[in-house]
Amino acid sequence: MKFLVADDHELFLRGLELVLSGKYPRAKILTASSYTGLYEVIEKESDFDVILTDLAMPGDVWNNAIQKIHDKLPDTPIIILSAIFDEQIVQKTIEIGVAGYLSKTSSHQEILEALDIVISGGAYLSKDLLESQKINENSATDKLLLKLIDEPSQENSSKHLTPRQLDVLEEAAAGKANKQIAYDLGLTEGTVKLHMTAILKILGVYNRTAAVLEATKLGLIRKK
Repeated sequence: MKFLVADDHELFLRGLELVLSGKYPRAKILTASSYTGLYEVIEKESDFDVILTDLAMPGDVWNNAIQKIHDKLPDTPIIILSAIFDEQIVQKTIEIGVAGYLSKTSSHQEILEALDIVISGGAYLSKDLLESQKINENSATDKLLLKLIDEPSQENSSKHLTPRQLDVLEEAAAGKANKQIAYDLGLTEGTVKLHMTAILKILGVYNRTAAVLEATKLGLIRKK
């Protein structure tokens, strides 16, 4: 495993580094304390499993920075770890294509849970964010976020997928990456990731390959 972690607070940065090395003792963990430093790292190396970064750091404005990182490494999942919980900012990062948004008050367990989901191809929104009143129930994206909370557990679920989720899964079964699925279906890449997270939860599996196999076995999609 290989991670890039960026935060301008030294104590938080080192703490996160310890959390990651505890779960992934053989992982290579690179760090940066500003967007400038982060840019320098991704100019030299590119094969990261995940990038975890603060939102407000020296060196650039957040929206330009996240877009620049995503454009440079489009296939690398980005998780935001921030104290900023503004609804419009969160939604904008999702539209850019981040795979996760976590509160800096998240527990170590939740951070590692988010990593597992994101590495498996899903998306993750902090429980603090999802449980706050800042989610706009009339927003199409936020309706999907709310669905991730309210979806029945595997034990009680009838494993029913919405037509849009089936579209996403059919595309995934054809071997397409999230970016291509988003283009084909007229969605943002972030929305595709959120659909995939909901699919994994409904089917009770942990990655997209298993989701395709389970959906095929259940007759939800055709075998490719």
